[in-house]
Formats: sequence, structure tokens, C-alpha cells
Amino acid sequence: MHTLTDLPIKGFIDTSFVDWPGKICAVLFFPRCNFRCPYCHNSELVLRPDSIETIEPESVFTRLNDLRGWIDGVCVTGGEPTLQPKLRRLLEVVRAAGFQTKLDTNGSNPDTLKELIDANLLDYVAMDVKSCLDEDSYCKITNVADSMLSRVRTSIDLLIEGRVNYEFRVTIVPEYHEPEDIYQLARDLSGAARLKLQNFKPGASMLDPTLKTAKSFTPQDMESLQLRVDELLCVPGEPAALPTTPIWQ
Repeated sequence: MHTLTDLPIKGFIDTSFVDWPGKICAVLFFPRCNFRCPYCHNSELVLRPDSIETIEPESVFTRLNDLRGWIDGVCVTGGEPTLQPKLRRLLEVVRAAGFQTKLDTNGSNPDTLKELIDANLLDYVAMDVKSCLDEDSYCKITNVADSMLSRVRTSIDLLIEGRVNYEFRVTIVPEYHEPEDIYQLARDLSGAARLKLQNFKPGASMLDPTLKTAKSFTPQDMESLQLRVDELLCVPGEPAALPTTPIWQ
């Protein structure tokens, strides 16, 4: 397999059963992100990437070569992979080696996303959305300028066109997401193939260390929320029925 010698690979999982629905994949982690979400669990990749040892690309490609016939593809994640100038070349090499490709992205670089889709270099895209699509909510979580939301919206529209398999996903935190916020996001994404709710898991590596002991939703809450979200994706404009008490109590 052809190697790229100067890729800043900061993490490598050679076999994952959870990072790509229905697939077995390897996972490559890249540094840097243009968002500053307080509950991000990859804070070292975002804030201090130089503190993490860079993995030699040659060793990664050698291992991928050994995994032919076992894994289905390669997931590229971060951080925010679309900030990497050699992302397209990496995907070309991976595809030429016979692997499928998955991109995890925050949707902040729609031009790059379109370029990769146009070049037929992606088999699956998982786009993380952070809140319902209004500027106050998005800026509160991502800590970026208002103008970023228009770029996120462009990426959403591009994926909903259906030229590549995709899912939207959102990590929900009781401190930041009321049930109505989640339902509004589902209405904002009405017609999308999927919106997957991911439960916040507190930990020491949070970007905001005060969240390391914050509450999560219960499994029952998550099931209820996901069921309602699935309904709203298919019913444009229908108001969400709110629970009579906060569902995380």
C-alpha cells in the first residue's frame, strides 16, 4: 500500500465494531478542531495535539494491508478531519487499496465535503450536529462565530441530497439540551435519513472539566427521546409533545 509520510495520525484502532454501523473498520484519529464544545471527550486532540505522539503512517498502512479481507473499511475521525490538507490524498490511497471509507465531521467545511463526494471518495458520512439550528444555541455550544452555522447548514443540505450514505448524530447533555431542543433539531432535519442520539458520558478528559461529574440521560430517557425524534424526522412541522416533567428526573 502506498504511504503518505507526513500525516499527523494521533490515534489508530485497527479493528472497531462500533464506529461504522454494520461494518468492521479501522479508525484513524487526526488532531485539531475548529469547534470548542465543552463536553468534547477528545480534549487532548483539540487543545494539545503536540502532546500526543504521532504514529508513523507507514506502520498504519502496513497494518491495514494485513487486515485485507477482515475489515470492511477505514473511518477517519478527529478532531475535525476536514482541516487536514492531505485528507483527499489519504482517502484516495485507502480506496485504491480496496477499503471503503467513512468520514466523521462537524460539517464546518462544506466545500471539502462536496469535493470528496464529487470525487466518489466517501462511502459513509457521520456528521455531528450540536443543537437545534439557531445561532444562539449553536454558538453557545461550539464557541464559534455566528457565520459558522450557515456552513453547517450547507453541509446538512448536501448530505440530505442523498449522494452518499450518511447519518446525523448529536451528543445530548442535560445541561445543554432540553427535550424541546432535541425535538426542534429533529424538525430542523426533517426528511433526513437518520438522527442518532448519543448520550453524554462524563469523564476527566472533557474540554470543560466541570462537566466530569455532570448528569447523563437515563437509558429509558434515551429510548423515549429517540423514538420521538424518529417520528419527527418523518412528519414535517408537527409540534413535539413535551413530557409533563423533565424526563431526566
